[in-house]
Amino acid sequence: MGGDTWRMDATYTLEQGTAPLLISLPHDGSHIPPAIAERMRPAARRSPDTDWHVGRLYAPLAQALGASVLRPLASRYVVDLNRPADGHALYPGRRETGLVSTIGFDGEPLYRDAAAEPDADEIQRRVNAFWRPYHEALQQELARLRSLHGRVVLWEGHSIRTRVPMLFDGELPEFNLGTADGASCGADLQRKLASVLESQQGYSFVVNGRFKGGYITRHYGRPGEGVEAIQLELAQHSYMDEDSFAYAPDRAPAVQAVIERLLRACLG
Repeated sequence: MGGDTWRMDATYTLEQGTAPLLISLPHDGSHIPPAIAERMRPAARRSPDTDWHVGRLYAPLAQALGASVLRPLASRYVVDLNRPADGHALYPGRRETGLVSTIGFDGEPLYRDAAAEPDADEIQRRVNAFWRPYHEALQQELARLRSLHGRVVLWEGHSIRTRVPMLFDGELPEFNLGTADGASCGADLQRKLASVLESQQGYSFVVNGRFKGGYITRHYGRPGEGVEAIQLELAQHSYMDEDSFAYAPDRAPAVQAVIERLLRACLG
């Protein structure tokens, strides 16, 4: 279904830095190719489950710290880069969106009807066209930085609506740090990051709560091999308006200040 008319010449951007830090923003993209969008419901075409503005949040921090930044162009509705390519569940027993999801975070269908949903062949083509290039770039950049420094930190920058009943009960803390329950980074780094969050008073936080780290954090975090991976999931109300998706320049700087302290702890 759908042919290859949705293919893009470029599917990601990579800004290479010099520090042993790679910031990956796998849900920053919001573009949905027209050949896919025309089969979707109007509300889904806005890609409402995008990690809105995380690229804007991280860009000045990356520049100041000399970090590399990897960002996709396409929406997670095209293919979710933070899911395994074989589509197995990240949180078995819980309802969640998938590799190529047919529902949004509100539980509503993304496509007009079942006939408009991608079949197995189209899912594989999307994986080949979007998922594999991103992960190849991620692997190559991790290898480059590790060869330069001996170790590298992979920072997964994410955000989500403060309330998503399908995924979790109640209101999400503003800063959600995930290290796969300590498996994706060393104990010393986790202590440093937790200390940063404990020392600030502006935001609620949790370490390895509902969001422990997705596929990228779990797959690439190999502390014993010189790669430590951390995921930060932000509650979006802390830096934007969740209804209009508008960036909130009056709120964002305070969030950036805490993120900068966390990133500096990764380099310290």
